[in-house]
Amino acid sequence: MARDFLRIVACGSVDDGKSTLIGRLLAEAGRVPDDERAALAKASATHGTRGGDIDYALLLDGLEAEREQGITIDVAWRHLDTPRRRFLIADCPGHVQYTRNMATGASVADLAIVLVDATRGLLPQTFRHTAIASMFGVRHVLLAVNKMDRVGHDRAVFEAIADAYRAHAGKLGIADVAVIPLAAATGANVTTPARDAMPWYPGPTVLEHLESVVVTPRGAGLPARLPVQLVLRDGDGGRWLAGTLASGTLRPGDAMRIEPDGVAATVAALRRSGESAAEAHAGEAVSVRLAEDVDAARGDVLAAASAPLAATDQFVADLLWFDEAALLPGRRYQLQAGTRVVGARVGEIKHLLDPETLQPLAAKRLEANDIGEVALALDAPIPFAPYAEEPALGSFILVDMLTRATVGAGMVRHGLRRADNLHWQALDVTPAVRAALKGQRPRCVWFTGLSGAGKSTIANLVERGLVARGCHTYLLDGDNVRHGLNRDLGFTDEDRVENLRRIAHVARLMTDAGLIVLVSFISPFRAERASARALFDDGDFIEVFVDTTLAEAERRDVKGLYAKARRGELPNFTGIDSPYEPPEAAELVLDTMSGGPEALAERVIARLLD
Repeated sequence: MARDFLRIVACGSVDDGKSTLIGRLLAEAGRVPDDERAALAKASATHGTRGGDIDYALLLDGLEAEREQGITIDVAWRHLDTPRRRFLIADCPGHVQYTRNMATGASVADLAIVLVDATRGLLPQTFRHTAIASMFGVRHVLLAVNKMDRVGHDRAVFEAIADAYRAHAGKLGIADVAVIPLAAATGANVTTPARDAMPWYPGPTVLEHLESVVVTPRGAGLPARLPVQLVLRDGDGGRWLAGTLASGTLRPGDAMRIEPDGVAATVAALRRSGESAAEAHAGEAVSVRLAEDVDAARGDVLAAASAPLAATDQFVADLLWFDEAALLPGRRYQLQAGTRVVGARVGEIKHLLDPETLQPLAAKRLEANDIGEVALALDAPIPFAPYAEEPALGSFILVDMLTRATVGAGMVRHGLRRADNLHWQALDVTPAVRAALKGQRPRCVWFTGLSGAGKSTIANLVERGLVARGCHTYLLDGDNVRHGLNRDLGFTDEDRVENLRRIAHVARLMTDAGLIVLVSFISPFRAERASARALFDDGDFIEVFVDTTLAEAERRDVKGLYAKARRGELPNFTGIDSPYEPPEAAELVLDTMSGGPEALAERVIARLLD
């Protein structure tokens, strides 16, 4: 009879003994696969410990050794075979700055081992890791209370930790919590019962529990859903939709729908590992040929007709934020859900979760390792299912549009009804018609630079010059707009992001009206300028960097703002206590130290009218 497979994420605070515990299991619990043996031998040589036979000493203080040698700490995947079960263990670093790595392991885990040092008890990182495990749908937890030898194997210490943790896990909806007292360094209760040291504990060892725990596989009992990753053609010209089956069982003859469009289709043929197959199951890589000649592409989902998927461009989600740069509402990111990639914006942070008290807290931003509930708006609808129902179709990552770094991971709670009630209204008079009436090409000219650089002066001269040449224009100036449309916004980073989001959309509407729009805003953040650019077609957004040194801008200081900022009377002032991120590839760079405003304005006009 085939042994089942258990995926484990092992986590805990720094120095709780996680690596020691895993090393004991590897050394004492059974056969370690050859590839894992080789990897551990290599780690042994790297860390200066003895090689050869697998020994738990290979992993003792492994993280400390990596830290000393400057090695990047990531998830280490450990394979373990025993006569009763096969295991894949994600050995995650305990450092706060590597919380994202713990999330990587939790995203595929059936069970979490949470290490606690009996001498220190439950720590903030214990609560954070437990919250992340719950967020990623892990419903089985083994709390390993380690270093019991250092508290004299005191039963009262153990039970106090166990009771507090069970109560906390219950609030998160984690019903299955096993708690085992152990001393990983001596092996007590890891694979061998510690009857002499802890006679008051009659329960299983760590290994016995891991071999016996009953876990329902993720995706069990769900209908068939196949996210399309590739569209392939065979020698006969047949089209095959390829991907990994997210859930359910798929067979030739099954009635399906292509989501999000809802087009009906039938499975004509099925391949698994390149060979014809009578059926395929969740987790298997497959390719499907449809009986109908219908369109399907990467990012679509082939779903059982009996269980169609909803589609939405707005939803509420739990979000774990990774990046050192805070999440600010209004900033744009790329969202990747399965095989689909769309632009996205966090419209609202509903609350921040305190991992220790589990209380929702008001927040205007999410910092690194924060967990929050947020509302997102997407550029296009995506097929989805709530994460609690189907993890594969309810999870997503957010990617920074400039750095391409993964900055957050989220789980969809539910779609927003307002998304179903909003539709684009077809209009007979198009932007092209309006542009033709005005005899010009509408564009957005975005002036950016420090306060006092000369943006408004140059933009004003550009508008005068364009109007003199018969052009239809409008100038959006930062100060003027704050008297009306944006008078409710301050100067925090969050308010600046919203300020620019609104202006970018106003500018887009004005170009749709056929106007040449001049936007004069400090706009200090590259991300917001990139988001504004994304609203326009190629060539219709011209970024103009009005380049002036901070010293020169302060010297001019017509409005006296720098002086106030230096005195501490004007917080969050760009260039003083709030950063300015200069453009890296602006269409025009105007050096105000090498030319007067009239000459610089003519350069902009020439660019527009060439």
